[in-house]
Amino acid sequence: MLIDKGLGLSQTGDLLEMAADYIDYIKFTFGTAALYPPALLRAKVALIRSYGISVYPGGTFFEIAMVQDRLTQYLQRCKDIGFNYIEVSDGTVTITPDQRRRAIDLALAHGFRVVTEVGKKESGVELDPEEAITQILSDLEAGAEKVIVEGRESGKGAGLYDAQGRLRADDLDRLAAGVPDSAVLMWEAPLKSQQEVLIARFGPNVNLGNIQPDEALAVEALRLGLRGDTLKLALEREGRL
Repeated sequence: MLIDKGLGLSQTGDLLEMAADYIDYIKFTFGTAALYPPALLRAKVALIRSYGISVYPGGTFFEIAMVQDRLTQYLQRCKDIGFNYIEVSDGTVTITPDQRRRAIDLALAHGFRVVTEVGKKESGVELDPEEAITQILSDLEAGAEKVIVEGRESGKGAGLYDAQGRLRADDLDRLAAGVPDSAVLMWEAPLKSQQEVLIARFGPNVNLGNIQPDEALAVEALRLGLRGDTLKLALEREGRL
């Protein structure tokens, strides 16, 4: 999943021409989608989807809609623009489990596919694995396809990352052990060191999020062992070392 902070239409076209085969989702991060000229926003969403890539606005918009009690209007607007996914999150605001489930239900009823997110954006707030597992399983039961594990754009001091961006290994293992299918998890991992750890832990097809657009090919090379950082790991997996 790439985070897009405001690529122009021609930049988006160049990105897709080069790297579309390696991208599953593009998220218009923060509230940037509100700042586009409307016609350009629709054209950009349509261009992305023409390559078979899913696209959605960041969870910040969803949280604003919840606070303003305007979720239905928000979903209708996203549908009109052409987004095909909705992110349900509570990274900044607090919503109850019942509100979260109803939001997933409503998004599905509007024809969207749903990803959710667990974890808070506030710096220094650690993700509790047991609480996260409960929320992940509940979201999946409600119809979410993927659950994002918070890591923020920086990859530091949020979710399972410490202030230096290092994964807390014990908490990672506890979380992974509580989710039967790790393929439903998407790990926000903007730093190469994090990507390496997650590829080593879950394999080359692990879901990685918050990847910068200009890093799309670099991350794919990391997955395939086409960088020195993971070449040995790839050869070991093939039994060549």
